[in-house]
Amino acid sequence: MNFKVFAELIELKAKAASVFPFIMGFLYSWYHYQQIKPLYMLLFFISMLLFNMAVDILDNYMDYHNATDVHDYKEETNIIGRENLSLTLVRNMMIGLIVSSAIIGVYLASQTSWVILWLGMFSYFIGITYSAGPKPLSSLPVGEVTSGVTMGIVIPLICVYLNVFDILPFDGQFIIQVAILSLPTALAISNLMLANNTCDVEEDVLNNRHTLVYYIGKKRAVSLFKLLVILSFVFATLGVVLNIVPITLLGIWLIFPKIWKNTMIYSKEQIKTKTFPLAIKNLGMIAITQVVLFFVGLWF
Repeated sequence: MNFKVFAELIELKAKAASVFPFIMGFLYSWYHYQQIKPLYMLLFFISMLLFNMAVDILDNYMDYHNATDVHDYKEETNIIGRENLSLTLVRNMMIGLIVSSAIIGVYLASQTSWVILWLGMFSYFIGITYSAGPKPLSSLPVGEVTSGVTMGIVIPLICVYLNVFDILPFDGQFIIQVAILSLPTALAISNLMLANNTCDVEEDVLNNRHTLVYYIGKKRAVSLFKLLVILSFVFATLGVVLNIVPITLLGIWLIFPKIWKNTMIYSKEQIKTKTFPLAIKNLGMIAITQVVLFFVGLWF
C-alpha cells in the first residue's frame, strides 16, 4: 500500500474537520484562562488523529462489506475494492489505530479527570457505531447531527477541559460556552455530511442507506443546507456578544458573500464531482477564518 492509497483510505483530506475544532479549543483555553498543558495537548492531538483515521478506515471497510451487487460501487468506487487491498491488513490497521488511540486516552483520563474518559467513550461509541453495527448511524437520519456534535463540539470540550480540569468544574455553563464557541464549525461539519448524503442519495438507497435526505427529500435538504450556513454566522456573532470569543470574530462576516455564493451554486445542482467540493470549501473557509480571527484577537 503506497502513501496515496493510504491517504485515501484514511481520508487524509478530511482531517481538517477535527484539527480546526482542536485548535479552537486550544485558543479558547488560552484566551479565557491563560492555561495550556502542552504535553496533554500533544497526546490528545495524536490520540484524536489516530482514532479519526481508524473511523475513516472503518467507514470504507464497512461500505465495502455492505455494498450490494446492483451496481459497481465495491469494485469501482470503494478504495478497498478498487485497489484490491487485503481485508486482513485493513482490519488489523484499523484495530491497531483504535487500540493505540484508546491507550493514550485512558492515560490522559488517569492523569486529569474521569470526565475525559466519559467524553472519550462517547466519542468512541459514536465513531464506531457511525459505520458499524446492524444499523450504522451513517445510514440513519442522524448522521449529520452525530458527526457535527462529535467532531465539532466534543473535541473542543475535551481539549479545553484537559487544560483547565484543575481550576474549573465541568458544569452546564462550561458546556454551553464551549458549545457556542464550537457551533459555527460544528454546523459546517454537519452541512458537509448533509451535502455528501444529498449528492449520494440515489446510490445510498441502492446500498440500503436511508439518510436524512431520503426522508426529507433533496429540496428540503438544500433548504436545510442554506439554513445551517446562516446559523454558522449567527452563532459566531453570538459568541462575540456573550464574550465567549474575541470581537475580532465578527470579521467572519467578511467571507459570508463568498460562502453564500458557493451555497447558491450548490443549491442549483447537487453533483458529487461538481458542486459537493463547494461544501468542503465552505467548511474550510469557516474553520480557517475562525482560527485566524481568534488568534488575532488574542493580541488585541
